[in-house]
Amino acid sequence: MKRATVYLDEDLHKALKLKAIESDSSLSDIVNQAVRYTLEEDLDDLIDIETRKTEGTLPYETFLKELKSRGQI
Repeated sequence: MKRATVYLDEDLHKALKLKAIESDSSLSDIVNQAVRYTLEEDLDDLIDIETRKTEGTLPYETFLKELKSRGQI
């Protein structure tokens, strides 16, 4: 494990400390989980983008008409 200095807003630090106490975890564990979750979300987004690269485009007006015809707007 590597050590790093991170500067947090006071309110954020207080909220993290309270969450750590409530969940019986360390502040480092909470921050590690949050960073890991964010990186996993980014990876999922990149995979989705790669998968959808071959999709065609749809004009905005056509898209709105499709939504309206399905009763979604």
